[in-house]
Amino acid sequence: MDINFNIIVVGAGHAGCEAALAAAKLGCSVLLVTFNLDKIAAMSCNPAIGGLGKGHIVKEIDALGGSMGLAADYSGIQFRLLNRSKGPAVRGTRAQSDMKEYSNFYNKLLKNQDGLTVIQGEVSSIEKRDNEFITTVDYDLEFVSKCVVITTGTFLNGLMHTGLKSTTGGRLGDPASKSLTISLNKMGFDIGRLKTGTCPRINGHSIDFDILESQAGDDPPPLFSFISNTTFQPQNRCHITYTNKNTHEIIKKGLDRSPLFCGIIKGRGPRYCPSVEDKVCRFGDRERHQIFLEPTGSTSNEYYPNGISTSLPEDIQLEMVHSIKGLEKAEILKYGYAVEYDYINPKQLLPSLMAKSVKGLFLAGQINGTSGYEEAAGQGLLAGINAARHVKDKEFFVLNRDLAYIGVMIDDLISKGTTEPYRMFTSRVEYRMLLREDNADERLTPIGKDIGLVSDERWNIFQEKKQKIFAVRSALEKKRVLVDGRSLSSIEFLKRPEVTYSLLREKYLSELPSLTDSIASAIEIQAKYQGYIDREKLHVGKMEKIEGKKIPIDLDYSSIPGLSKEVIERLTMSKPLTIGQAARIPGITPAAITMLMIHLSR
Repeated sequence: MDINFNIIVVGAGHAGCEAALAAAKLGCSVLLVTFNLDKIAAMSCNPAIGGLGKGHIVKEIDALGGSMGLAADYSGIQFRLLNRSKGPAVRGTRAQSDMKEYSNFYNKLLKNQDGLTVIQGEVSSIEKRDNEFITTVDYDLEFVSKCVVITTGTFLNGLMHTGLKSTTGGRLGDPASKSLTISLNKMGFDIGRLKTGTCPRINGHSIDFDILESQAGDDPPPLFSFISNTTFQPQNRCHITYTNKNTHEIIKKGLDRSPLFCGIIKGRGPRYCPSVEDKVCRFGDRERHQIFLEPTGSTSNEYYPNGISTSLPEDIQLEMVHSIKGLEKAEILKYGYAVEYDYINPKQLLPSLMAKSVKGLFLAGQINGTSGYEEAAGQGLLAGINAARHVKDKEFFVLNRDLAYIGVMIDDLISKGTTEPYRMFTSRVEYRMLLREDNADERLTPIGKDIGLVSDERWNIFQEKKQKIFAVRSALEKKRVLVDGRSLSSIEFLKRPEVTYSLLREKYLSELPSLTDSIASAIEIQAKYQGYIDREKLHVGKMEKIEGKKIPIDLDYSSIPGLSKEVIERLTMSKPLTIGQAARIPGITPAAITMLMIHLSR
C-alpha cells in the first residue's frame, strides 16, 4: 500500500465523508481513516436529517455538489416541510432516515470514488515535519501527506456516562481516541471539553401504537437534492407521546445518581437539546414534554424516542420509559448515555477551516464545537474543498454570511468561538430572505461548477430549471388577468397571499405550462417577496464595503491609539481577517471598530 497521499482525512462521520469525497473529486489522492468500516456515516444519535436551519445547510451542500442531500433522499422514510405555514425564509425540510441505508449510500460513494482509499484503524498521532504531515495509524504505520483534515466527532478522549458508571468511548460499541489530543496539544491548540447525549432505544414490537397520535409525512414528499425526483424507501409514520407528572417524579428520584447533577460530567451540553432530566429541573412548571417516536429504519424494530435524551442510571431509565403513555410495556434495546469529548476553540481557525498556526491542517465537525450531522457535513465539505485547493496552490474558497448558512456558521465559530455545542438556527442569519432553502441552487450551484464539484448532469438540470423559471416569469409579466372587473398584471395578481401559481393557471391562464412544485414555488416566492428581497440586497451592498475590508494578520493592535487593553487582547488573540469578523468578536465595541477603520485607512 502506498504511504504517500495528498490529503489524509481522520474520521468517517458526516464531516469526514464529505471532506474525503470533495477532495478526491477535485483530483487529489485521499486516505480516509476510520475506527470502524461498518459505521461509516453512522447516525449515532437521532435517525433524521434536516430541520429548521439545518435543512438549509443540507440544501447548500447539495447545491455545491456535496452528497448529504442525495443520501437523505435515498434513505428517507418520512419527509416533512417544517414551518410550512410561515414565510419561505424560515421553512425547513426534515427527513426521517433508514440509518443502515444512509450509511450504505455513503459506503458506496466512498468505494466508487477514484483517488480515495479507506482503511480501518486509529490515528494515534499527527506530526508536521517541514512541509509534510506524518500521520501514524495504530501506533506503527506512518503515512505522509501535504494536508490533514481532522473530523473526529465525539471520539477525542471520549468518555460515556450512564448513571455513576463511566466508560471510555466515543460512541456505544466504539473506542475513544486517546492519544490524538496529545498531538493537538503539542501543536499549541487551546482544547476544551463538551458533552452531548442520546436517548434509549426501544423495541417497536413493545410499543402500543394504537393509543398514540400518529404523524404521517408530507405528500408529495419534499426532497433535499435539487436533482432528486423520487423516494427510494417505503414511507413510515412517526408517533407522538408525552412525559407526565409521574415521569418527572421518577426522574427527580434518580438525580442523586445522575452524572450531570453529581458533577461527574464537566463538559457543557447543548443548550437547545437538553437532556430530559435537565428539562424537568429547568422547566419545573411544565406538566409534560413532547416525545416523537421515530423509526430508525423501514425494516427495523428499533425506535428512537426523540425528547428523552438521558444519562440517568439504567433502572431509572426503564422506570421512566414505562411511565410514558404507549410505552408501559416497552423493551429497551439500548440505554441512553451522555458522552464527553475534547474540542478545539474554533477561533484558532481561518475562514477556510485551516488552523491559523499549522499550515495545511484543517478541522471540521464536532471537533470545532458544533452539534449535528448537518453542521458537521457543511464544514467537512468546505474543509475538503480547501484542503484540495491548498494542495494545488489555489486561493481558498470562503463562503460569506450573505451567501450561505454554511458561511454564517463558520463565521460565527471563528469570530466568536463557542463554549457549548453550536447549533444552526434561522435566527442566526441576517439575510434570511436571500438565503432560503428553495434558492440554494441559484446561489451556490454556479460556484460549485467553478470549483469543479458540480457534475454535468447537475449543471444541466440547474440550467433547465433556470430557463423554465425565466420563461414562465417573462410570460407572467406580459399577460394580464381580469379580476373583479379589473385588468391586473399576472405578476401583481400572484403577489396576493391567497393566489398560487396553480390557481392562476387553472382559473385564469390555462395556457401556462404545468410546473413541478419546486419551480412553481420558486416563481411564487419571487413574486410575493420581491420587495423584501430587493431591500436585503441593497443592505448587503452597503455592508460589503465595510464587512469585507481586510485586516493584515500581523497587525499590531497595541499601536492603535484609543483601544482599551481588553479590546487589544481580544483582537490579538482572535486575529480577525476582516472588519466584519472583528465586529462580531464578543467585547469589541462599535467605537473600537471605528478606531480600527481610521487606523487602516491611514
